[in-house]
This record gives sequence, structure tokens and C-alpha cells, in this order.
Amino acid sequence: MTAELERLRAQNAQLRQALASRPVIDQARGMITAIGRCTPEQAWQVLMAVCQHSNVKLHSVAQQLVATTAGHRLSPPLHQALAQVLRARHRTPGPI
Repeated sequence: MTAELERLRAQNAQLRQALASRPVIDQARGMITAIGRCTPEQAWQVLMAVCQHSNVKLHSVAQQLVATTAGHRLSPPLHQALAQVLRARHRTPGPI
């Protein structure tokens, strides 16, 4: 019973974190939709590809991207990964 309770507490914490990070991820997705002139689904694929190329967690990528609206710069690895993924997307439309 104790192990099950701990598992449920851990799952609850993960779900709370997911809910807390969702707005910034949605904002980043909207930014990529506008920047990349793509659909929301394609923007999600771009975000996921940037995470994979840069080895940075989704929430961190989203936070850094949204922070650019307040004058902050993307870290060089994220900037490079985003540019690379967007260039690849424009060369070959469709799934990334």
C-alpha cells in the first residue's frame, strides 16, 4: 500500500508540473506557428525536433523561446537548432 501511495504521489506531482508548464508550451507553439508559417501540429513537430536536436527539455525550450518576446536571446544551441529545423521544414514540407 505504501508503494502504491508513493507512486500516486509521484504521478500527481508529474501531472501538476505538466499543467503548470502547458501555457508556456502553448505560447511557444503559437510563436512557431507564426514564425514558421505552419499549422499548430507542424509547430509541435518543430518544437519536438528542436528539443531532440539541442538535447533540451521541452519546457525549457518553450520558456527560452517565449522569453525572446521580453528581449532575451535564445541560447546559441537553441537558436541553431531552431534555425536548422525551420530550414529543413521549408525545404521539405510535411512531417519533420
